[in-house]
Amino acid sequence: MNIADYKGLWVFAEQREGVLQKVSLELLGKGRQLADKLGVELTAVLLGSNIDKLAKEVVAFGADKVLYANHHLLKNYTTDGYTKVICDLVNENKPEILLVGASFIGRDLGPRIAARLDTGLTADCTALDTDDTTRNLMMTRPAFGGNLMATIECADHRPQMSTVRPGVFEKLKKDENRQGEIINVDVKIDDADIRTKVEKVVKSVKDIADISEAKIIVSGGRGVGSKENFTVLKELANILGGSVAASRAAVENGWVDKAYQVGQTGKTVRPTVYIACGISGAIQHLAGMQDSDYIIAINKDESAPIMKVADLALVGDFSKIIPEMISQVKALND
Repeated sequence: MNIADYKGLWVFAEQREGVLQKVSLELLGKGRQLADKLGVELTAVLLGSNIDKLAKEVVAFGADKVLYANHHLLKNYTTDGYTKVICDLVNENKPEILLVGASFIGRDLGPRIAARLDTGLTADCTALDTDDTTRNLMMTRPAFGGNLMATIECADHRPQMSTVRPGVFEKLKKDENRQGEIINVDVKIDDADIRTKVEKVVKSVKDIADISEAKIIVSGGRGVGSKENFTVLKELANILGGSVAASRAAVENGWVDKAYQVGQTGKTVRPTVYIACGISGAIQHLAGMQDSDYIIAINKDESAPIMKVADLALVGDFSKIIPEMISQVKALND
């Protein structure tokens, strides 16, 4: 492998049922920044069936070029189909960096591509940068259960690959006037290349909100005390039109589903308002919510770390403060 032959930054533009996924737009935003720093093109890789409008959309969100693979066998995601098409494109065009969102699809697709291309992959990253001297991608992710942040390089193989956690980066503002090159890829794929067949797409039975999309979050930690005590937090979240969330301690105690965990080993959120109840504010939790626009912390311990990062710190018992907040909000709504 001659590393000098590889140039350019690619982002896998994940779409589901004709809708671009938010994490892909976030990666285009970060990819634009990194591509400009490296002085290379930002290319979006878009796979699907008859989704021409999405090709224009990824250009509007920062891509210089779109490799658009339009084929009926790519309508629904399959590991075999998507891996083959993307690996063929990589071998032909030789990008130096390939970024994939750490969604359910991305977590499946990224490792398969990396294995087939005989390159490395750093999973579930929370930060990306490039080295000014080597041009290597610096990929940062939680390690040892979130107690340490590790920065990893893939110096000897290309492309450098990373899956990136949703909510970590900000998408660019959509620019409808932005110009970019859309290349219709000649897809070489047939039924024999795909070992699985999608018979039916069934939505998840569990009604779990995506907290990374919530504008208002009411989050509870160890200090909430029990699963039953989360009821009042959920009530406040509901009347505010937001979502409940939790710290790692609350999830490990079985009080809240893992899907609602905020932090290095959970999800990264950027709500307009983040209300933290009974959360001490360990660095692992702060990493997942410190970019919230306005933070309200409720804790009996005035010296808890969360109180130092809060815009409004309330020293007291959440079980008394939250019901009063509910009462006040209801009075405003009446």
